[in-house]
Amino acid sequence: MDIISQLQEQVNSVAALAFNTFGALQRDAPPVRLSANYPEPPANPTEDSANFADQPKLMSAALVKAAKQFDALVAALPSSEGGEEVQLRRIAELQAENDIVGQELQKQLEAAEKELKQVQELFSQAADNCLNLKKPD
Repeated sequence: MDIISQLQEQVNSVAALAFNTFGALQRDAPPVRLSANYPEPPANPTEDSANFADQPKLMSAALVKAAKQFDALVAALPSSEGGEEVQLRRIAELQAENDIVGQELQKQLEAAEKELKQVQELFSQAADNCLNLKKPD
């Protein structure tokens, strides 16, 4: 798997962890009184209140670990040594190579079209010959 795919997978992983973390914290958070004019909200009974206290710490640790893995992948990317001049020169080389390949493909397309035309003419001649061999009724 190339580095770009690994980076994308890691970004997806961080996003999923963040989404799940925020959703779980919102879901499991204790109710809060909106103002003094409202009655005290009922307690949200949790099956494992001790687990809820540890949940933010565990989720934060998972997010930090995923972010560090992402940073390590970014650090592993090849550097763009030489700056803009080297990149522009490489772009020019790739464009020239693309032009050469494009010209070769154009030649192959023209040859294939010529061959197709010849095959169609031969088929037409063969069909005409077959029709001429039949005796009229």
